[in-house]
Amino acid sequence: MISSINSSLSGLSAFTKKMRVISNNVANVNTDGYKKRRVSFSEAANGGVEVAVNRIDTPGPPNLDAKDYPMLEKEMSNVDLTEEIPQMMLTQRGYEANLKTLKIQDEMVGALLDVLG
Repeated sequence: MISSINSSLSGLSAFTKKMRVISNNVANVNTDGYKKRRVSFSEAANGGVEVAVNRIDTPGPPNLDAKDYPMLEKEMSNVDLTEEIPQMMLTQRGYEANLKTLKIQDEMVGALLDVLG
């Protein structure tokens, strides 16, 4: 029972980290040269969730800067909002699912203690 609570807490922590990474990507969508990050999950040895954050080095679209003479070509951010927004919604749902699981486990422990006590 306690290991399932630890797994849910690990999932909450993992989805929190993923939401932070996505939020950082969205915040830097207009930052020249910014490279987006992606989060991947894997199973930890204790049954929890292990989080790995990787930088995606694909080039961003070129942008001519008309402020400088001669015009310089700058690389824009490689963040695509059409990828980030759906990932944010999936992350939110994953977080909510782990939170609901934790709530049910808490209710089960409470009911068990009521029966025993």
